[in-house]
Amino acid sequence: MRPVVPTPTTGPPQIGPRLRHARQQRGFTIAQVAEAAGVTKGFVSRLERDAASPSVATLVALCEVLSLEIGSLFTTPEREVISLATAPAINMGGSGVAEWLLTPRSEPRTQLLWSRADPGASGGRDLYSMNCETETVLILSGSVTLVFADEEIVLHPHDTLTFRGKDAHTWRNDGTGPAEFLWILSPAPWSGSDA
Repeated sequence: MRPVVPTPTTGPPQIGPRLRHARQQRGFTIAQVAEAAGVTKGFVSRLERDAASPSVATLVALCEVLSLEIGSLFTTPEREVISLATAPAINMGGSGVAEWLLTPRSEPRTQLLWSRADPGASGGRDLYSMNCETETVLILSGSVTLVFADEEIVLHPHDTLTFRGKDAHTWRNDGTGPAEFLWILSPAPWSGSDA
């Protein structure tokens, strides 16, 4: 089975808006929070804009002042927008292809992967399977050939193919131009919450 492992997120976690929301919900001013936590108003202001990174001790103090569980700052929100420009890159082991994870790392129900393949790119010579029940590929541009042990299926823009994740397969771009396509894997074969 082929793993789906994204690159680590670059930069510190974005906790500022959650701290600001907790402060405002409790009716505290920046000055009140800063004094109670033993930091400056400027530091709290920068922290709420994600322009500063607190030490663990300072973060614990701020959470105590705000009656906030520290873990709640790092949980995945129920709704999360992920743009292709900021999505973590993944490596599925193919050649001539760049891929990104478009669903939250901790989402266990489904995963959406964006692939951009150069002409001649492939998922590798060997057939592989994914640790999921269902795999769907949607071609956005170009063409892609899905290769199974007993069949090859050529897909064109807006074609969708759904198959069992345990079906051994690979793919290739036989076209003269690049191809872009989405993979939908359900349930998610990899979840950051299990790491």
